[in-house]
Amino acid sequence: MDFIKAKERIEELKEIIKENNEAYYVFDSPKITDFEYDELYRELKRLEEEFPDLKTQDSPTQKVGGNIVQGFKEHTHKYRLYSLDNSNNYDDLRKWYERVKKEYPNESDLDLVVELKIDGLSCALSYENGELVIGATRGNGIIGENITQNIKEIKTIPQKLTKPINLEVRGEVYMPVTSFERLNEENIEKGIKEFANPRNAAAGSLRQLDSKITAQRDLHFFAYTAISEDKTLFKTHYEGMKLLEELGFETNPNYVLVKGINPVIEKCEYWAEERFNLNYATDGMVIKINDLAKQNELGYTSRAPKWATAFKFPPEEVWTKLEDIELSVGKTGAVTPIANLTPVQLAGTTVKRASLHNFDEIKRLEINKGNEVLIKKAAEIIPKVIRKREGEDFGVYNAPDKCPVCGTPLIKPEGEVALYCPNTLGCPSQIKGKIEYWASKEAMDIDGIGESIVEKLYEKGLIKDFADLYKLTINDFMTIDLIKEKSADNLYSAIQASKNPSMTKFLTALSIKFIGKETADLIANEFPSLENIMNASYEELIKIDGIGEKAAQSIIDYFKDENNKIILNKLSEYGVKPKGSAFEKTSDKLEGKTFVITGTLSMPRTVFEEKIKKAGGKVSSSVSKKTSYVLAGENPGSKFDKATALGVIILTERDFNLLFEDNN
Repeated sequence: MDFIKAKERIEELKEIIKENNEAYYVFDSPKITDFEYDELYRELKRLEEEFPDLKTQDSPTQKVGGNIVQGFKEHTHKYRLYSLDNSNNYDDLRKWYERVKKEYPNESDLDLVVELKIDGLSCALSYENGELVIGATRGNGIIGENITQNIKEIKTIPQKLTKPINLEVRGEVYMPVTSFERLNEENIEKGIKEFANPRNAAAGSLRQLDSKITAQRDLHFFAYTAISEDKTLFKTHYEGMKLLEELGFETNPNYVLVKGINPVIEKCEYWAEERFNLNYATDGMVIKINDLAKQNELGYTSRAPKWATAFKFPPEEVWTKLEDIELSVGKTGAVTPIANLTPVQLAGTTVKRASLHNFDEIKRLEINKGNEVLIKKAAEIIPKVIRKREGEDFGVYNAPDKCPVCGTPLIKPEGEVALYCPNTLGCPSQIKGKIEYWASKEAMDIDGIGESIVEKLYEKGLIKDFADLYKLTINDFMTIDLIKEKSADNLYSAIQASKNPSMTKFLTALSIKFIGKETADLIANEFPSLENIMNASYEELIKIDGIGEKAAQSIIDYFKDENNKIILNKLSEYGVKPKGSAFEKTSDKLEGKTFVITGTLSMPRTVFEEKIKKAGGKVSSSVSKKTSYVLAGENPGSKFDKATALGVIILTERDFNLLFEDNN
């Protein structure tokens, strides 16, 4: 590239990057993916290195972060906050290490700290005599926003340290993935724009002019750096992290101290896959020289420390073509649109399909076949479509008016976004879906009865509903291709073994609208028999803490339906008899008390649930005025906040165990 073309391209890149910096840092509404941004930034940096006369002080490569949002007071940082240089391959990571290593030729391997790069909002917290006095955003690294009042609403940020010292603490405010998804679901219901990702949800929640809104959001904080003028407190980054933990901060538990670059690369490889099991977003690893004296010697460039670097994971958001929209009919009759995509690599896997949720969402996205769409991993598992490419107009995909499977006119119940096929008895997709779910692990847990077997049994006319599973013989199974006598015997035995399920499993397996496992459990523990549930009134059901109006009415409607009564009678004739509550009551100590369990506890949640139910108590999935106690473990989230707001008693595990002592 000649000088003139390089100058034009550099000016173009500077404008694009500045525009996207503002969208990302100021308005928390990114227009491009992180991967695309990094590619633009690398191109600009490469051109400036090739043509140094074209590098200017106003270039994004010389600056950090963004501007101040109008409404917040400015705060000048005592210590500048820098950005990080990064690489997306191991060769670049090794080159960084070799550059640093040249400064210390007499040392065989340098001590490095490797930690997860949390995708949140960077903040600086100032403590005087152990008291929190200022909380500020990074801003441009020199001047940030004073958001102290909002910072104080985050439960994992201590307002008073365990020692009366002066300290500045750097860290990342983030929103757990589950909380992010819940917030977006609420926004969709309210007709409010979704947040693009957990980072933007955290930033948007923290930078609220009304701190009450911040308090309502489930925000957390990981501390990642301590800065002190008292050099006796700690001499290495690792020691500083341990001090932060002693002072009451939550640090990400996955940081490690290693020697040399090879263990660093091993950690990067490990977390590139394992990160999908975390409940917070991370887009890479940060590698730091451990020795603070060496950090000071190595110093900084105009925007980044030379003693640290970031390794970026493969992109979790990518553009691809929406080739077609497939319509799926589920067990409840809900018609769900699914995006069929041009196959693309996303977060280490090949993605061909993505969720579109419902037709209101398609309308909101304004998408159709042919659009270029941005997809990402939702909760790092199921890909979803985020938005279309700006400027494209293929129209909006029209919602169907008839069931794509059986042709029945669709209905849209009042207050719901989904379209439903009402042909519960004649729609093959609904029938097979209900049978598959009945046999699933979450329901009756019949080993071996999956989609393929159900399809073949249904096509042969051997079953017309899930009750028909119990009339099948070993010979019936042997009429299916590739099923031999031993396999047929195993399938038959598995079905027979499921005839006496718990009431919770039985109710769950019926596929009653709005009744999942938790709701089924609440009902099962309130009524001693199936007959009692079938005859329960709306008033009796709505009294159960955790049962809403829609769920109560759905139960009433289900057991009134003549077709459902036929299936229930068939089940009874075939010997399927659900047991009452899965837990035999051993005392009345907690009679009339309702518990909600939240956070991470020392034992599986089911252990505590069983103990409560055996003592006559109830367990609900949501906090309300009717809740007696909230048992809270670590990282309790929004249920803890709601309990606090409603004045509900919050128990630690120790408090919980005291309830069972004889003097209580």
